[in-house]
Amino acid sequence: MNRLAWPRVRAAFPPAAAARLALAWVGVWGLGSDARAAWHVWTVTETRHVCRSEPPGTNRTVSLAAARNEWESFQVLLRADEPVAGIRLQVTPLRGPGGALIGSRDFRLYRQRQLKLSVGTYRNERFKPDYYPDPLIPFAHPLTGHPLRSGRFRAEPFDLPANQTRGFWVDVHVPEDAPPGRYEGRCRVSAADGRRADLPVALEVWPFALPRTPAMKTAFGSPAARLRAYYRERARRGLEPEPTNWAGIDAQCAALAAAHRVNAAPPADWLRPKAMPDGSYRIPAARVRALREFVDRFHVNALAVPHPAGVIRDPDRERAKLHAWLRAFDRAARELARPQTVFYVYLKDEPNDAEAYRYVRRWGRAIREARSAVKVLVVEQTWTAPGMGGADSAWGDLYGAVDIWCPLFSLFRPESAAARRALGERIWTYTALCQGKPTPWWHIDYPLLNYRVPAWIAWRHHITGLLYWGGMSYWKQVKDPWTEAPHYTPGGRETPGRKAIRFNGEGSLVYPARAVGYEGVAPAIRLKALRDGIEDYDYLATVDRMGLRAEAERIVRPLADSFFKWEKDPSAYRTARRQLARLIAAHMRRASEK
Repeated sequence: MNRLAWPRVRAAFPPAAAARLALAWVGVWGLGSDARAAWHVWTVTETRHVCRSEPPGTNRTVSLAAARNEWESFQVLLRADEPVAGIRLQVTPLRGPGGALIGSRDFRLYRQRQLKLSVGTYRNERFKPDYYPDPLIPFAHPLTGHPLRSGRFRAEPFDLPANQTRGFWVDVHVPEDAPPGRYEGRCRVSAADGRRADLPVALEVWPFALPRTPAMKTAFGSPAARLRAYYRERARRGLEPEPTNWAGIDAQCAALAAAHRVNAAPPADWLRPKAMPDGSYRIPAARVRALREFVDRFHVNALAVPHPAGVIRDPDRERAKLHAWLRAFDRAARELARPQTVFYVYLKDEPNDAEAYRYVRRWGRAIREARSAVKVLVVEQTWTAPGMGGADSAWGDLYGAVDIWCPLFSLFRPESAAARRALGERIWTYTALCQGKPTPWWHIDYPLLNYRVPAWIAWRHHITGLLYWGGMSYWKQVKDPWTEAPHYTPGGRETPGRKAIRFNGEGSLVYPARAVGYEGVAPAIRLKALRDGIEDYDYLATVDRMGLRAEAERIVRPLADSFFKWEKDPSAYRTARRQLARLIAAHMRRASEK
């Protein structure tokens, strides 16, 4: 219907009916009256960025599927030929079987903030300059649920500039007790001039729940620890004061990590043994109780213990003292009584010379000799070869000194890893600066799917953990990460006249939340994609426990063969996840019929 046809339509209907038709015209087609330009509202459910230059899409419905205790997400995007003021977003409760509700407390709403990227990440040959969405501005405080109004950036209302694609991000959590079946509701986008668009939302809830504690181990550090250094430096420079309620910030950071199925980090003192008069060491019972509450509240499955070098100088000469120190963790592990939670010591980061290899052998073998609950983690591949991956066979090997191997994505070799697993050792993996052949590198300007894919590849190759550096909050090389994309530049800040070599988003998955109205951190879109991958891993781990690994392998292998070969279409993973869900549901149905 065009503007010239409208007078004839209006004359053919009574005034009230004509008014309703006008609203439907605006809501369904995104068209305005003579005084209003066309606007476009559409949705995206795939794991991908929608940048500022992207033209309007056509999908106006939201179709989701999830297990109980799982998060699902969708994006609501807007674009208009002329500015549109006062845009808001509302989501109704989802109504399901027997009147069951997935209500407002189960939703998290955000507006996407976009960051201009003019320089691509090193080696990103497909980079296109644009404004990329990454920081998420919450509608409400993540702990209290109160609306946020005091920050520099507000989620709503916001004004949509002409010819720019902007959007919202919506998270929905399925309660553990939600009856399975189809749930329906709607999402409404409205503007100050009265126009609106209603988007149907449908969610299929599967008849099983994801475990509260994830199957995949993670070691990402504490955002709060680096946040302290960030504010300390800004206060020193007179830019803004330090926060005063660090206990509250610690709690918020831990809750955010847990909500994204990443391990939260407890206070360091809780895992520091105290020397006893008899020469033994103990972690006080009160701290073990606090640790148990922390593990249960935030569903922690891995705990980093301090390096013993803070107490023991020489692991060979002080072997008895080292073993006494380690026995404190054996006792704490028994008292904690959470067998799914592994204790590990991060022994050495990327040993890159013969001396570093000797160091790992010396400390690692001394620790392993004690047969302690504390496992030795080393960020290194399971093989050595001259000139490959920074490890030289002339340095010797690390066999017998490592419990948990953690190679880079690009330095993982299935055959070597399988040999170590056969001996009872574990394999984790990690990513850092771009190295070698293309892998699912973690940077803002690479596909968002790169954050989800590694979990599929990990399960395919029996990798049980994922590590990332920086506490997720590295913003050192920018003045304001909300207005300039956080990045890592080797050697420090970029200088005039030197070609920029940067890694966009390296070390950051969260943003300082003061800018949006509270103290703590706010999530990045990339953290959402990572969470979805960890949840996918739980589907796969569930299928594995049911004895259906062979069936799952047939689904996974075409998608995630290796860190060098994976499916680039995000929709393929949604299809595969549905297939896994059907496997799980069918197995549960057969078991109940026996």
